[in-house]
Amino acid sequence: MTRSVIEEDLTIEGNVTSKEGEIDVKGKVTGDVDARAVDVHPGGRVDGAISAEAVTIQGAQSGRIKCTELSLVKTADVKADIAARTLVSEKGARLVGKVQITGN
Repeated sequence: MTRSVIEEDLTIEGNVTSKEGEIDVKGKVTGDVDARAVDVHPGGRVDGAISAEAVTIQGAQSGRIKCTELSLVKTADVKADIAARTLVSEKGARLVGKVQITGN
């Protein structure tokens, strides 16, 4: 499995796809992100939809999130409609939007 990193000084305008890989967002993406796993680091930002099996948000995200496992770290700032099988949220994480947890 491959890991792609969008570094702090990088801004991508457009969609990012890595079907079998992982994407670490430390910079900014204005567009949709689709991968096996997506991790938005502190200081990272995604303005668009995220679709993945596993999503971890430590930074900021606005748009939609569709995933199997969603983890929101205490530094997360999310403004999104969410559809996930499971959700784990640390105290302090901010979430505004519609949340649908399907379980199992």
